[in-house]
Amino acid sequence: MDANERVAHGALDHAELAALGVRAEHLLDFSSNINPFGPPPGVRTALAALDPTPYPDRSCLQLRRALAERHGCGTEAILPGNGANELIHLIARALLQPGDTTLVIEPTYGEYAHASRLIGAQVVEIRTRPATDFRPDLQALVALVERLRPRLTWLCTPNNPTGTAASPQFIQTLSETCLAYGGHLVLDRSYADLQRSGAVPSPITAPVLSCLISLHSLTKSYALAGLRLGYMLATPELITRVGAYQPAWSVNSAAQVVGLAALDDHTFLATTLPHLWAASDMLYTGISGLGSPIWRGALPFLLVRTGDGATTRTMLLNRGIMVRDCASFGLPEWVRVAPRRPEENERLIVAWKEIL
Repeated sequence: MDANERVAHGALDHAELAALGVRAEHLLDFSSNINPFGPPPGVRTALAALDPTPYPDRSCLQLRRALAERHGCGTEAILPGNGANELIHLIARALLQPGDTTLVIEPTYGEYAHASRLIGAQVVEIRTRPATDFRPDLQALVALVERLRPRLTWLCTPNNPTGTAASPQFIQTLSETCLAYGGHLVLDRSYADLQRSGAVPSPITAPVLSCLISLHSLTKSYALAGLRLGYMLATPELITRVGAYQPAWSVNSAAQVVGLAALDDHTFLATTLPHLWAASDMLYTGISGLGSPIWRGALPFLLVRTGDGATTRTMLLNRGIMVRDCASFGLPEWVRVAPRRPEENERLIVAWKEIL
C-alpha cells in the first residue's frame, strides 16, 4: 500500500452514496462496530447544556481525572485524543524515524501501517489465518521481534476485524521481548469493553510498563463515534513525548463533556452488553442458517465468508443495508457485520435471503 493512499474504513461514505444516488437516511449501517443501544441518556443532556463559546480545556483536566480514577493511575499517565485514530498517528510521529521498522499483526486496522509508512518506516506484516482461528503464533512473533528489532509493534486486542483477544501471558511475553530489543508495544484496546464479559484487565508486571502504550476508545462502547474521543495510557515520559505532537484544543468541548457523562454512568455498559450480545447471537443464528460460514471471536461483530465480499456489499447496499467489505484487511472473500437492534437485524436477514 502506498503511503499516500487513504485507508478503507467502515461506516457510511456520503460521497459514495451521493454518486450512487442512495440517501444515507434510507440505509441501515451494519458496517460500524458501535453499541446500537447507546449513547447513555446523560450524553444528550450534557450536549444540550454545553456552551460552545469558550475554547475547550486544552489539558482535558476533568476528563483525565475521571479516566485516572477508572484506571487507578495518575493523570500524568493519560493523553486524551481526537479518537484513538489521532493517537495512532501521534505515536508514529513521536516514536518513529524514516527507515525504522514497525511490526503489524494482521489482518487488522489499517491505520497502524498507514501512520508508520507516512513517517517513512518499513512496515513488516505477520498474518494470522482462518485455519488457526486468526491467532498469532507467539513463538514466531517473538522470533521476528528478536530478528527485526522493530521500533513499534502494533497489536489490536481484541482485534478488528477478527475479534481475537490476546491472553495476559501473551501480552506479557511480547512486551518483555519488545523491551529487551529497545522497542515499544502498542496495544489497541478500543474494543475491550464490548467483550461479552466486559473489559478484561491485562495484568502487566512493572518492568515492561516503560515500553507499553495502551490505546482506548469511548466511541464504540458508548456510541459516541461522531464526537471522536479516545485516550492513551503510558508512562508520563511517553505521554509527554507523544503529546508534544498533538495540536492544542484537539479534544473539543463537546467530546470532553460527553466523555465525562459517559464515564459517570456506571450502569450503561452492564445494562446494554447483554442486549448487544443477544443481538449478535441472533445474527449468528440467522446468517449461519442460510449456509454462510461465520467466524466470531471475543467481540459481537461477525466475519461472514461469502466468496466475494465486494459483490455481497453491493447487493446488500442495493437493498438498503451496509456491511463492511473486508478486502482492505486482505480478506476479500469476507464481509464484517456488526449487530444492531433486533428489528433491524431481521431486515438484514431478509435481505440476505434475497441475495442468495
